[in-house]
Amino acid sequence: MRAIWSGEIAFGLVNVPVKLYSATKSHDVSFHQVHDDDNGRIRYERHCEVCGREVEYEDIAKAYDDGDKTVILTDEELDSLPAEDNDQIDVVQFVPNDQVDPILLGTSYFLEPVGRSPKSYVLLRRTLEATDRTAIVHFTLRSKTRLGVLRRHEDLLVLQTMRWPSDLKDVDFAPSKRTKVTDKELRMSAALVEQFSGDLEPDQYTDEYQEQLRTLIDEKLEQGDAIDTEETFGKERAEQEKKKSEGSDDDGSGGGKVLSLMDALERSLGKRRGDDSSAKSTSSTSTATSTSASTSSGSKKGSSKGGSAKKSGGKKGTSKKTGTSGTSGNSKKSTSKSSSTSGKKKGGASKSGQKKSSSTSSKKKAS
Repeated sequence: MRAIWSGEIAFGLVNVPVKLYSATKSHDVSFHQVHDDDNGRIRYERHCEVCGREVEYEDIAKAYDDGDKTVILTDEELDSLPAEDNDQIDVVQFVPNDQVDPILLGTSYFLEPVGRSPKSYVLLRRTLEATDRTAIVHFTLRSKTRLGVLRRHEDLLVLQTMRWPSDLKDVDFAPSKRTKVTDKELRMSAALVEQFSGDLEPDQYTDEYQEQLRTLIDEKLEQGDAIDTEETFGKERAEQEKKKSEGSDDDGSGGGKVLSLMDALERSLGKRRGDDSSAKSTSSTSTATSTSASTSSGSKKGSSKGGSAKKSGGKKGTSKKTGTSGTSGNSKKSTSKSSSTSGKKKGGASKSGQKKSSSTSSKKKAS
């Protein structure tokens, strides 16, 4: 069993370290709901009435509605309450066993002694047994302050929650006080009680309804009167499972399929080989692209150098002719001849060189 709480029983100056375990379990058959038309499972979702979206549990806060106003309480505010941190079962009183009204009793828990020596635990248990007393205790469990009783159960101590007196409802009905019972009726009733008297043996009683229910279920399973459980989840569940399995198959990890060591090694090798071949292919393509780029760059550089040399020659010629001319008319003729000569020398060169030469001549005219 897994402990659901740990702390100490404190009475006087004595502390008894203990762990708390649930003492009961349900034997009922567990059901879930399905649509009677297509056998699909019924799903309950948490939707916000303001935005209409589905809300996750971690995004839900507690609120109190007094009718006109609503107070929102965050987890941090609730955790800050002093009673939340109390890890002691405080004994407040010892009372006779027969004074505890069973109607007040609730859930039962086993207490396990913790520590090197269980002497204080045994001492408290034997004291309750010898004095025929029950301890009334006060403690905090699952964020709620509770009242409880501490009593002996065989060799263990048992903690049983108690309802607060305010939890009991007030009733407005009772048998009429005018109803009379005769002495003869009392004697006959007592005789009947005597016939059914005996020691309590809980094991001799069984839950007949649950037994018949389990028998009915087993019979339907044997007769094949059942459907595949996966079919009750519908297409959405199937698509989710498919996506999960595809994701786990792609990378060889995840919670879908458990791989053996050999499968993992083979997949790793296959993936590595695929990466290597891919890298080689990428490297070859890159080399070819680089070679082509280098060749193209060399051609461009050669053309650029030739064009520059011709341009510079053209510029020199233009400058000389411009310097010899004294008038603007002669300057225009010289510029025109220079442009013509530059165009002839370049022959099949690009038109950009001619535009630059013309631009240079225009600047010189302006000067």
